[in-house]
Amino acid sequence: MDQEECRELGQALDLFLDEALERILFSNPVDRERIARSRLRPLLMKGSLVFQAEEQVGRQAFHRNLSREEALSYIRELLDGSFRQAEIVSGHGTGLILVSRKGKVTVKVKRKAHSGGAEAQPARIQPASGLMSHNRQKRYILKEGCAVPFLVDLGVMTREGKIVNSRYDKYRQINRFLEFIEDILPNLNQEEETTIIDFGCGKSYLTFAMYYYLKVLKEYPVRIIGLDLKQDVIDHCNRLARQYGYDRLDFYHGDIASYEGVDHVDMVVTLHACDTATDHALAKAVNWGAKVILSVPCCQHELAKQISCDIQKPVLQYGLIKERMAALYTDAIRAQVLERCGYRTQILEFIDMEHTPKNILIRGIHQGKRAGNEGQLKELLGFLGMTPAIVKLLAPELWMEH
Repeated sequence: MDQEECRELGQALDLFLDEALERILFSNPVDRERIARSRLRPLLMKGSLVFQAEEQVGRQAFHRNLSREEALSYIRELLDGSFRQAEIVSGHGTGLILVSRKGKVTVKVKRKAHSGGAEAQPARIQPASGLMSHNRQKRYILKEGCAVPFLVDLGVMTREGKIVNSRYDKYRQINRFLEFIEDILPNLNQEEETTIIDFGCGKSYLTFAMYYYLKVLKEYPVRIIGLDLKQDVIDHCNRLARQYGYDRLDFYHGDIASYEGVDHVDMVVTLHACDTATDHALAKAVNWGAKVILSVPCCQHELAKQISCDIQKPVLQYGLIKERMAALYTDAIRAQVLERCGYRTQILEFIDMEHTPKNILIRGIHQGKRAGNEGQLKELLGFLGMTPAIVKLLAPELWMEH
């Protein structure tokens, strides 16, 4: 980094690294095995401003809190050999930092302007209301107080932007889901249209939220397709999409396993698809070569009927325990099969267990490198005495009859 590049980077960080910061998202890692992702955000802890770094290393997330000077050094270190891109979102505007393979740094800053058009730094957000902290209100992507049309029509918000008390859990769920979408932004193309399919979209709270966030707020060129078996729900969602002018959001009546409406999909979302419907959705995603998979499974009855393990008989005799163990095994095996198909997978908590027992999200990012886990999976399936649908669909070489 030459002197001029250092100066430009320093000016950008001086502008953005304060209490008005929303996030700095680092992407395009140089060595994904060492550190795959990092995000920096402000926190108010015991009345003091700190910056929390969340690093994704392998399948683990690590957090540390930094002072402003430490955060400045941390950012420079990450851009000096760990990441080639950093996206900044702040009350002052937005920034994009790009690092070429030869180490050349390009800094692009877009300041927010006054209503009259002149550029100026906005007033700073006061710590008591503007920062996310452990003992203060969480800052959500879709903020309360700013009415979002689809949330109003779906009964989550009032026309004044206030969250309906009985729908607050749904509001939290929507924002949590958008955090997962935010994390995978570096895997989506900003220049060409990205096709996304939401299998089993239901009333489509999250489908509308995904479109609103990607297309309206982030200005990504996306086409989103929602698929469900309830025709009245599909008709209602299509009416809302046309009402909002969401011309690249369409809903269709159809079954996950037999859907053939497109021949190329970049991202597949499947939320609360029952039992093996999740497996069929995952198989569709893999066969399409989807870059991103986000799946929140629902009921998993298949393995509860199959599981047969002498060693575990003392605990499997309890129906509730057997059902929960089978569900956890199901999701873990799904993740491992996706690894075998070239995806880097994580199993993450969707929302707190107190709000729903179906709180596991499987996230898969296509990397192209297949995991060599055939022997371990065969041994596990033999031990448990079962063959899940995901194995039959995507890893038939592991298919074992018991």
